[in-house]
Amino acid sequence: MFIRKKPNKSGLISVQVIDKSLGKYRVIQTIGSSSNPKEVERLVHEGKRFIEHKTGIGKFDFTDYKSLYTQVLSTIQTHKMVGIHYVLGKIFDEIGFNHITDALFRDLVLYRLIYPKSKLRTTEYLQRYEQKYYSEDDIYRYMDKLQATQKEVVQKISFKHTLCVLKGDIQAVFYDVTTIYFEIEREDELRKTGFSKEGKHQHPQIVLGLLVSRDAYPLAYDIFEGNKYEGDTFLPILQKFKEKYQFEKITVVADAGLLSAGNVQQLIEHGYDFILGARIKNEKQSIKDAILRLKLTNGQSKTIKKDDLRMIVTYSDDRAKKDTYNRERGLKKLEKQIQSGKLTKSSINNKGYNKFLRLEGNMSVSLDHQKAQQDALWDGLKGYLTNSTLTNDEILENYRHLWQIEKAFRVAKSELKIRPVYHYKRRRIEAHICLNFTAYKVYKELERQLKEKGACFSAEKTIEIIQNIYQLSLITPNNEVITKTIILTDEQRQIQELFKF
Repeated sequence: MFIRKKPNKSGLISVQVIDKSLGKYRVIQTIGSSSNPKEVERLVHEGKRFIEHKTGIGKFDFTDYKSLYTQVLSTIQTHKMVGIHYVLGKIFDEIGFNHITDALFRDLVLYRLIYPKSKLRTTEYLQRYEQKYYSEDDIYRYMDKLQATQKEVVQKISFKHTLCVLKGDIQAVFYDVTTIYFEIEREDELRKTGFSKEGKHQHPQIVLGLLVSRDAYPLAYDIFEGNKYEGDTFLPILQKFKEKYQFEKITVVADAGLLSAGNVQQLIEHGYDFILGARIKNEKQSIKDAILRLKLTNGQSKTIKKDDLRMIVTYSDDRAKKDTYNRERGLKKLEKQIQSGKLTKSSINNKGYNKFLRLEGNMSVSLDHQKAQQDALWDGLKGYLTNSTLTNDEILENYRHLWQIEKAFRVAKSELKIRPVYHYKRRRIEAHICLNFTAYKVYKELERQLKEKGACFSAEKTIEIIQNIYQLSLITPNNEVITKTIILTDEQRQIQELFKF
């Protein structure tokens, strides 16, 4: 568009706005006519303002920087949290979870890592920072779909990626359970009261079993009724995992809580090699005597026979100091309770250090110091029961990896806040656990990549930093949209360099 001044026969000059975009001159607007030069100039300025308004082309005064910046900032249309997608979203895709094409799956998993709240609170967050709109029905419909059709797909994707990371070397798997309690009073067919690892024995709960590889990459999981003995969760998950991925031979590592004569027999019958923590103080007297006769020194390990199995016994000075300290602290606590009269006959049981209590005389409670002295003979000793042909050092090295599954549960409960669980239907509880399993897999891969890249940040710190990386969208006067990722700090620049965005 441009301004044309057109004189007529009477001496008047007509000021017109002309368009030639279609190849022909076309009068868009006649601003006015005059024979006065000053008035004509005014009409020309008015015509230019008309063009600016019509086309959206503004005029900046580049000498007035404050005004210029204010005008630019006023054109900001949206701001989005993009650091999560540049880092966690990229990892999500690299693992292969993007094969599940539901956008809600991706959003619920990624935001579990940075904003582990209820699903509805998560949708509010998505609306605020990503301008994505999901309803309550959208959430619940998708969770039902996830549980019904995608839960197994998620585990297969995770397994395939872990197999790749470990270069096909999954010879040993590590198993443990935890409990997740619900702040409700009534039980149902799934949520039942039972032994709570969090000390919430009065609350209904579920039992979560988790199977991981070396370095605690998640492989499989399942949930069970809250009153189920943890040893009974062992074989179902193992068998399903072994059959699904067609393992001929696999070594199972688990702690003493899963050790029972029945479990050991079932493992043998199903052809598993196993390394289990042993309850050496609960063995029959002949084996206990053999253990105490070993007279081990710091770092030593020796083997004794238990039927057709090997029991490896180790001794550590550091473990002995810890055992001694814990027992002495427990005894001091009991002494204070005895003096205050808080302990009664009902307190005498095998829970913790209460095993050192006894009744005497007129039914008064006292400490059994002789029993405590006998217990001290076991300080620093630890046993491992196995049918494996691995060397003692290999057995111990494999068992040391078991602590990482404890870290997995710790991450799930602290970083991902797997509880509280705001669902009561089994299928939605299962979907909630699946989302947390997926989020933990992304977390572990982030941790691995940070280590591989030599980063100085932990996974937790990286997640904290990327939450403050935003993208601004500005709209220009001619309605074009310009986007810019805002990197403000040295930490953000380091993350940008590490993940190449």
